[in-house]
Amino acid sequence: MASEHTVKAFDEDITRLRGMIAEMGGLAEVSINEAMEALVRGNKELAQSVVERDRRIDSLEAEIDKLAVRIIALRAPMADDLREVIAALKIAGVIERIGDYAKNIAKSADKIKGRRQFEPLTLVPAMAELASEMVHDVLTAYAARDAELAREVVERDDKVDAFYESIFRNLVSHMMENPSTISSAAQLLFVARNIERIGDHATNVAEMVYYAATGAYLTDKEDKGQQ
Repeated sequence: MASEHTVKAFDEDITRLRGMIAEMGGLAEVSINEAMEALVRGNKELAQSVVERDRRIDSLEAEIDKLAVRIIALRAPMADDLREVIAALKIAGVIERIGDYAKNIAKSADKIKGRRQFEPLTLVPAMAELASEMVHDVLTAYAARDAELAREVVERDDKVDAFYESIFRNLVSHMMENPSTISSAAQLLFVARNIERIGDHATNVAEMVYYAATGAYLTDKEDKGQQ
């Protein structure tokens, strides 16, 4: 009976851990989308809601840390179970960083001048949509233990990187041709860089999901995001 109770308690802890990861990831995904909407529309209220939501994301990370340490200390998980707990602990930290990047984008919402005439602003939403889809899909992969979907997310990061390089070149050219827009263009470069980092972090999560599901590493991109 004691053994059955221990197994049930462990399963409940793991279910709770997964639930908090899912909630945290969902909040981060919403923040990315709302941060971009705030940026494009110059909506300060929406931007502020993203900033405030980040506190909940931070709080969830702290709860996940405590629960993961508790599971390791009290349940002494082995093999696959230990791998899942460690992966959840690391994933929580990465999602917290994704939330920070969304917050950074939101804080730029009121720093783009003459947005209706600022053509480069139209380039960023597509890049952000791709990065947001990566976050969404990697969370789906985590919930389903889908190693193949995790691999696909990793492969998609090249598109986000290509987007960033294209936007970087476009903005540099725009600044040279329109010196009066340098401040807004520099701010948009900062936004694009944050989106690129979201893609890198989604890739990091995908690698952790792949490892948790298979016990193997995606060695071709294992150093991604550490540069």
